Parts: sequence; C-alpha cells; structure tokens
Amino acid sequence: MASKVKKKAIITGITGQDGSYLAELLIKKNYKVYGIIRNNNDSKRFWRINHLQQNINFIKIDINNYNDISKVIKKIKPSEFYHLAAQSFINYKFDDEFFKLNPNINGTHYILSALKDFSPKTKFYFAASSEIFGNTKTLSQNERTPFNPRSAYGISKVTGYLLTKNYRDAYGLFTCSGILFNHESSRRGASFVTKKIIKGLIDIKEGRAKKIILGNINAKRDWGHAKDYVEAMWRMLQQKNPEDFVIGTGKLHSVKDFLKIAFEQLNLNYKNYITIDKKFWRKNDKFLLRANPYKAKKILKWQPKIKFKDLIIDMINNENSLNE
Repeated sequence: MASKVKKKAIITGITGQDGSYLAELLIKKNYKVYGIIRNNNDSKRFWRINHLQQNINFIKIDINNYNDISKVIKKIKPSEFYHLAAQSFINYKFDDEFFKLNPNINGTHYILSALKDFSPKTKFYFAASSEIFGNTKTLSQNERTPFNPRSAYGISKVTGYLLTKNYRDAYGLFTCSGILFNHESSRRGASFVTKKIIKGLIDIKEGRAKKIILGNINAKRDWGHAKDYVEAMWRMLQQKNPEDFVIGTGKLHSVKDFLKIAFEQLNLNYKNYITIDKKFWRKNDKFLLRANPYKAKKILKWQPKIKFKDLIIDMINNENSLNE
C-alpha cells in the first residue's frame, strides 16, 4: 500500500511564540512544515525553534513582496497556510502607526491573491486579535460583536480580517480568521508584562534586582496559554466549511492576580517588590476584553486545557531553567 502523502503547511511568523508552538504541533502530526522568514532575519530570533530547525524548511522572502510570495505558493501548493506574522507590540498613541503594519494588510492581501491564482484549494488561516474589538460596550465578545479598534495594530487586524472574509465570500476560498485573546507562555517576548513580571521575579530571587516597575496592576485580561490556542488554529482548518472563531478562556484576571500567584510560588509577597509608575499606564486599560468562546467549544470541540495558575508556573519553571 502506498504511503500517505504528507500534508504541507506554510507558516509566517514561525520564529514567534505562536509560530513555534504551531510548528511543533504540525510536525507531531507529520506535516511537512515550511517557515517563511525575512531575508534580514536576526538569528537571535530562532531561540524558540532551535529544537525544531532540522524539521522545518525555511524560505527567506519578504511577504510584502507579491512576486516572492506568489512564486513560493505556486511551487509548494500547500495544504494549509498559517499567516501569523505581525508586529505584536500595541501602541495606542498613533505616533508610529506605520510601524510594520504591512504584514497584516499588504502581506495578507498578497498571500490571499496568490492562493486564489496558484493554489485555490489551500486552506488559509489569518491571526486576528481581540484588539479589533477595542473600546467595546459588551461584557464579553463573540463573532458578532462590532469592531471598534483603538490602535493602529487593531485597525490593521480588522483590515486583514476583512480581506480574509472577502476572499472567502467572493472567490469561495477556504479562508478563516481566529480572533485570539491574550495568550502567553514561556516563549513570550520580553516587552510583554507577563514576561516582565516572571523575569523580574527570578531576578529578585537570584539577587539581581530588588523591584519590578509596573503600571496599572488592576488592568484585567483574558489570558490563556499559546499551546492551547495553536490547537484551535489547526482545528479551524480541519473543518468542512471555513468560519471565523473567537478563541479565549472567557475568564478575566488582573495583573495583580498574576503577580500574587507568581510570587506565591517562591513564598514571596509581591507587595514588597513592586513599584508603580504611572508612565506605564495605558488609558485603554479600562477596556475589558473577555472572550465568549461558545462557538469554538461547540463547533471545534475546543476548550483551553492549561489553567491560569499552571500557565504562570510554566513560565516560572522555564525562566528558572534559563538561569541555572
């Protein structure tokens, strides 16, 4: 009997938090994985996927170049395409609204156009974000909640979402968006408050620091684990029909909750080690974004497995191991 042909998947943003977990998942499922990286990609960004590199076929192109992306799609004709590449730092001031937004707008458009022309059977996933809801008036957000973004990042994600929907409606392509709420892990970048807290905690434990400087610790987020969320991405592309899904835990936790649990793991009281500086406050911290993942639970049979406390413990254990 002939062996089953491997599925082929292309991932943009493969060196990021989500890209690394998704690559792991697909490799375990026996996919042939292609990772698109920038020509000027900094080798330091590979730390999340060092253990996977021998199982990934890297392609050095700029996804903001239509000719480049179309050649790759025409040649590989992937079973699935996961578009995760984006600048993830969120700035609400609009003083740099053009910073690296092209992956969400031009990059998405070029990929979709190339798929339409050269590989129309490919299933496409776009990484949308809860930032598209912005200053929402609803207590929780689902797939029907109106968009009201308040950052350049959120606006670019709305554009990517609408492009993805348009190619589904106009051309019959299998394209869908995952509207993901905050998701963290030990692979989170240093600019995020969760990573800042965990790194600061270990530095305090090791005597390298005495305080962590933070903004509004009463700000609340719907936090999950990235490993759970990439499972949802994959499940979206295994459906018979393409649909968009909100992915989140449906539970809110404050930065203070995060601090309390994290410091308790080392038998410390966070109150003795925190300095509040209002320059780190975001006026948009008053926005409460909480997922209603009912549709994902019903159709995808998906729900988060890793609890909030276990997410924090995972981050601490990893940071500890890095410092041993």
